[in-house]
Amino acid sequence: MLTVTLPLPDSNMAADSMDIDDSLYSRQRYVLGDSAMHRMAQSYVFLSGLGGVGVEIAKNIVLAGVKAVTVHDTKLCETWNLGTNFFIREEDVLSQMKRVEAVHSRIAALNPYVQVSKSSCVLDEGTDLSFLKKYQCVILTEASLALQKKVNNFCHSQEPPIKFISCDVFGICTRVFCDFGEAFEVSDPTGEEPKQVFVQNITQDNPGVVTCLDNQAHGLQTGQSVVFREVYGMTELNGACRQITVLTPYSFAIGDTSRLRPYAHGGFFVQVKTPRTYSFERMEKQILDPTVLIPDFSKSEAPLQIHAALLALDSFQQQHGRLPATGCLQDAEVLVRLTDEVNQTLKNKAPVNRDLVHWLSRTARGCLPPLCAAIGGTASQEALKALTGKFAPLQQWLYLDAIEVVRPLQSLPAEEFAPKGDRYDPLRACIGETMCRKLHGLKVFMVGCGAIGCEMLKNFALLGVGLADSSGEICITDPDLIEKSNLNRQFLFRPRHIQKPKSITAAEATLEINPRLQIDAHLNKVWPASESIYSDAFYSRLDVVVTALDNVEARRYVDSRAVSNQKPLLDSGTMGTKGHTEIIVPNLTESYNSHRDPPEEEIPFCTLKSFPAVIEHTIQWARDKFESAFSHKPSVYNMFWQTHSSAEQVLQRMRAQESLEGSFQVIKLLNRRPNTWDQCVTLARLKFDKYFKRKALQLLHSFPLDTRLKDGSLFWQSPKRPPAPIEFDLQDFLHFGFIVSAARLFAGIYNISYSGKDLSPEAIAQILSDMKIPEYTPIQKRIETDEMAKKPDQMKLMVSSEEERDAIRQLEEVVASQAAAPDRLQMSPILFEKDDDSNGHMDFVVSASTLRAHMYSIEAADRLQTKRIAGKIIPAIATATAAVAGLVAVELIKVVGGYDFESFKNCFFNLAIPVIVFTETAQVKKTQIRDNISFSIWDRWTVYGQEDFTLSDFMNGVREKYGIEPTMVVHGVKMLYVPVMPGHNKRLKLTMQKLVKPSPDRKYVDLTVSFAPEQDGDEDLPGPPVRYYFNRDTQDGRD
Repeated sequence: MLTVTLPLPDSNMAADSMDIDDSLYSRQRYVLGDSAMHRMAQSYVFLSGLGGVGVEIAKNIVLAGVKAVTVHDTKLCETWNLGTNFFIREEDVLSQMKRVEAVHSRIAALNPYVQVSKSSCVLDEGTDLSFLKKYQCVILTEASLALQKKVNNFCHSQEPPIKFISCDVFGICTRVFCDFGEAFEVSDPTGEEPKQVFVQNITQDNPGVVTCLDNQAHGLQTGQSVVFREVYGMTELNGACRQITVLTPYSFAIGDTSRLRPYAHGGFFVQVKTPRTYSFERMEKQILDPTVLIPDFSKSEAPLQIHAALLALDSFQQQHGRLPATGCLQDAEVLVRLTDEVNQTLKNKAPVNRDLVHWLSRTARGCLPPLCAAIGGTASQEALKALTGKFAPLQQWLYLDAIEVVRPLQSLPAEEFAPKGDRYDPLRACIGETMCRKLHGLKVFMVGCGAIGCEMLKNFALLGVGLADSSGEICITDPDLIEKSNLNRQFLFRPRHIQKPKSITAAEATLEINPRLQIDAHLNKVWPASESIYSDAFYSRLDVVVTALDNVEARRYVDSRAVSNQKPLLDSGTMGTKGHTEIIVPNLTESYNSHRDPPEEEIPFCTLKSFPAVIEHTIQWARDKFESAFSHKPSVYNMFWQTHSSAEQVLQRMRAQESLEGSFQVIKLLNRRPNTWDQCVTLARLKFDKYFKRKALQLLHSFPLDTRLKDGSLFWQSPKRPPAPIEFDLQDFLHFGFIVSAARLFAGIYNISYSGKDLSPEAIAQILSDMKIPEYTPIQKRIETDEMAKKPDQMKLMVSSEEERDAIRQLEEVVASQAAAPDRLQMSPILFEKDDDSNGHMDFVVSASTLRAHMYSIEAADRLQTKRIAGKIIPAIATATAAVAGLVAVELIKVVGGYDFESFKNCFFNLAIPVIVFTETAQVKKTQIRDNISFSIWDRWTVYGQEDFTLSDFMNGVREKYGIEPTMVVHGVKMLYVPVMPGHNKRLKLTMQKLVKPSPDRKYVDLTVSFAPEQDGDEDLPGPPVRYYFNRDTQDGRD
C-alpha cells in the first residue's frame, strides 16, 4: 500500500503520516491518483463566506481530504439561510448563532482526517493579510470586488504564489475566478489513462508512418508524444519517445525512420504524459480583458455580458450600500446604466443584454440553491487542481446563468417575488411564490440514494420539494446498505451509519435540513419484479421521476416506465470528473432509450483463455476464475443436489444411461472434495501448476515458437505473446500469496475451518513438503484461436462414453466410501466482494492476474488498478456529483413550470479539462404511418373490450378508432397474430382473455402492433403500443 501524508482521525490536531485510507478514498483515488492525494493531504485551505456556495465548497474539499481547512464568516444565522445553507438549522437561527459556529462541527464531521478550524475575525480592505501565508489556497465567497482584488494581489505576489479562487452567486448569475500564479505546473492536464495500442506497420521513410493494428483509433493529437515497446526489426524505436503528427484516426507520423532497420512485426505504443505550465493574470488585469469559458454556444456572448453586469452590480453595492430591490424598476435601470458604463472600459466585451441585467437586478437578493451546487462543485474542483497540480485549470473566468428559468416569469407581478420572512425568500426572489408552491406540492419518485441521490435530496430540501403540508411527497428507494467507501461522496452519511440502509438514512438526514418534507423511504430494487409495488397506479400519482443510478440497464428500465406512464424523467450520471444530465419531457423530447451507446467491447474468449495481450486480459481472466471456481460451480452443485436427493439415486439413473444435466461437473467436484485445510492447500498448489505451468507447456506444444500461419507470418507475433511456464517457489511472495488466497477460498466453499497459524509460510511449507506434483505430458487437443468463437457452455458439452464410464466409476467410489453424506452435498458459494481486504477475494485476483501477466511477459498492475478493473469500479469524486445534481435540479424547476422545449438544457461536462457544454434536448421524433396518422414514443393507443371480445374485435376496434387496421399483434415475446403463421387466422375468433391469459387482477395488457405498408414489398410499419383493457369500465392508471 502506498503511503501519503494525512492527519490521523482526531478532533483536535493530527499526526502527519499514515497510509491512504483506501476503504474511504478508493473511488476518489481512481480520479486523482496517489500523487495528487498526497499533495492534497499536505495542503491548507482558507475559505471565507458560508452562504450557499461557500458551504458547498467547504463540503466538497473536506470530503476530498485536504489536510486542513479554515472556514471564515462574520454573519449571524438568519431565516433565509435555511433555504441556501444545508448545514444551518432552525435552532441556530432562533439562538442567533454565528453562521461559522453553526456549521463548523457539521463540516468537520464530514471527514475525520481533515482538521477544520473556524474564524469570525473581520476580513476587509484594511485587514493585514499576512495570516494567509500559511495557506496553499485561498477561496473567497460573498466578498466585495475590492476585497477580492486586494486578497488576489497579495496571493499572487507570494513566492510561491498562493492559489486564489473567488466564487459568487447573485440570483440567476454565478461567477468563478481563478489565479494560480504566473507559472502553474500541471503534471497531467487531462487525467485520461494512456491507452496501449498495438502496431500494424511502421514505414522506413521520412517521415515514418505508424499504422495501428486492426484499425484501432489511436486517440492522439498532433504535438503529443508516444513511447514504443516490443517492436521487432525497427528495434531502435523501443524505449524511444517520439513526437507525433496525426495523419488519420488510425495513423500518425513520427519523424525520420529512414536510417532505422526495417520494421518486422509486433510492438505497441503508449502516450507519454507531458507536464504543462499555465500562466495566470491578476484579477485587476483580467477584469478589463477577461479570458472566459463558454459553456453554451447558443448564447456565446453570455459570459462577457454577465461579466459586465456583475461588475456593475458591485458598483451598485458600493454606491448604494445594498443590492437592487427585488422588482424595483428604478434600480434595474440604474444597473443597466452602470453596466453600460462598465462595458465601455472593457477590452473584451459583448453588447449589453438589458433583459439579463433586468433579471439580475430582480433576483440579486435571492439565490437558486441548485446553482450554488453546480458552481460550488466546479469551484471545488478548481481548488483541488490548485492544491495538486492535477488537471488543467480554469482560465480564468466561468459564468453560468439560469435565465431560462426566469424568462417565462416576465409577466408576473412584483408581489410574486416579495419576501415573506421564511426559508424560501431567496428562492422566491428568483422564481416567485406560485412556482415555490408548485415545488412544495410536488410528488417525486427518486430511484437510487447514492452520491447523486444524496445531492438531489439536499437540493429538494433547500427548494422545499414535497412538503407534507402542501400534499407533496418524495418517494425514494435503494436496496443497498451504506459502506465506508460511500462516505467520501455521499455526504448525508457518517461512520455511524455504515451497514444501515441508504434510503432510510438519507431520508432522516434530509429531514434535518428541512423537517417539513414528506419522505417515503423504500428498500426495493426498481425492476420488472417490483412492478406490483411501482405499478401504473403508483406512477399515475407522480409528477416527476428522478434517476440517481450507476448502471445503464436500470436507467433504461426506469425510462421505459416513465415513458409508458407519461412522466418527466430527470437523468444524470458521473464518471470521475465527467458528468451528464438528460432531461426527458413527455411529448417534447426523446427518451433515454431513444439512443444507445455502442456496446462495450468484449474480450474474445480465445484471448482470455490462451492469448492475453494486455493487463486487462489477465485481470478479467483472474476474475472469471474466481467466479467459476468459487461462485458458479458451488451454485450448480447445490442446484443439482436440490433436484436429486442422493448420490445413490443419481448413480442408479446414470447406470440406466439417463442423461442428467450437470452431473459430470458435479461428480468431479464431489470426488475431489477436500475434507481438511491441508487438502485445500494441496488443491491450491495443483491449481497453481495447472494455471501457470501446464497451460504454458500445452500452448507451446500445440504452437511451437516457430509456428507459422498460412501466409507465412509467425503465429507468435504481436498481439499474441508466447507464454513461459512458471516453476513454483514457495519463497516467492506472489506464489505464496496465490496458494494462501486460493486455499482460503476453497475452505470457504467447502465449509472447512482453519486458524491464523495455518496461514503462516512455515505451516504451508510443511503441508507442501510431502506433496508430489505429477509430471505434465502435453496432449493433442484443439486450442481455440478464432476471435469470433464464444465460450462453450460446460453444462452442454458432449461427453464421451469413456468419460461417462469414468464418472460412474468415481461416483461408485464415493458411494462405497460413504463420502456422499448430506452435508457433503452442500457447498457455500462466495459472492465477490472487492472492498473487504480481509476476505482474500482481491488477494486471489491480484496474485492470479499478476502470475498470468508474468507468464506472458505483460507488465503487471498494482493492487489498486487491479481492484478497479476486476471490480468494475466507477471512479467518482464529490465535486462532479454536486455539480451534476445542481444542474438537474435547475431543470426540475423548468419541468414543474411546464416550460416549452427551447427552455430545457442537457449538459455534458468534464471538470478536469475543464469543459462544460449545454445543449438543447433531443426533440421528439414523429413516425408517419399514413399521411394523416403519425405517432411518437409518447403516444399510446387504447382499446376497451369486454369478456367475449375476440382478436378480430380488437383489430376492428383499432381500425374504427384510429383509421388503420393492424397486420400483426404481439404480446411481449408471444406472437398473438401473424397472418403467415400456420393456424393464426383461426385465432381471430378466439377471445382476448384466452389468447393473453391475464392474471386475475390484471386489468389491461400493452400490445405491439404493426400495420401494412402503403406499397407492396415494403416492410410492415411499426405503430405505438396499444393498451387493451379487458373491461370497458376500467379507467386509465388502475391496475
